[in-house]
Amino acid sequence: MYHKTFYAFDGKTPVPALIRSYTEADFAELITIQSEAFPPPYPAELWWNREQLLNHVTLFPEGALCVEVNGELAGSVTGLKIHFDPEAPALQHTWSEVTADGYITTHQPDGNTLYIADLCVRPKHRKLGLGKELVQSLYHAVVEQKLDRLLGAGRMPGYHLQASRMSAEEYLAGVVAGKWSDPVVTFLLRCGRSPVGVVADYLEDEESGNYAALMEWRNPFI
Repeated sequence: MYHKTFYAFDGKTPVPALIRSYTEADFAELITIQSEAFPPPYPAELWWNREQLLNHVTLFPEGALCVEVNGELAGSVTGLKIHFDPEAPALQHTWSEVTADGYITTHQPDGNTLYIADLCVRPKHRKLGLGKELVQSLYHAVVEQKLDRLLGAGRMPGYHLQASRMSAEEYLAGVVAGKWSDPVVTFLLRCGRSPVGVVADYLEDEESGNYAALMEWRNPFI
């Protein structure tokens, strides 16, 4: 079971925080957090449900982490293991395919890569840097399990502002070059992730044009 205490910062004020493995006792609150983080018109049927969460803690508990702030549950991150070949020419996949619609029955115990299925932080806690801490806690799992990398596909919500002028690949390259900032891709760069490529039709997402930036963190000990 994972257990890491640290201080988040609310401005200049240190705030006691804890990242730990989530359990069945947390399920109701995790679903509430999803409803707060993804309010309507986001469809409620896409929030986590109890069966999905039970799969997370059963199939790969090392990838099922939550964060508390002053004793209140504030967010979570969920991952699974897959096989990934960086030399393979086809990076195409959808969120639905790789995560089995969030049920992670696609988890491969002997996989070489930890894939992030979801990262969620309560809106009122989003300025505390909790998302970055949750992602870095999965880096610990990558190292502890001697995996090659952490991989995940992030939204590119700023792309719709540039889509008439450039491809998704050009947009991602521009973010990496510092020509413009993207709310998600720039955050992932700050978390230590590097781009692998662009995935089309990853998730229905009008702002991103249904594209996602596939980004990785390599295990520095391999």
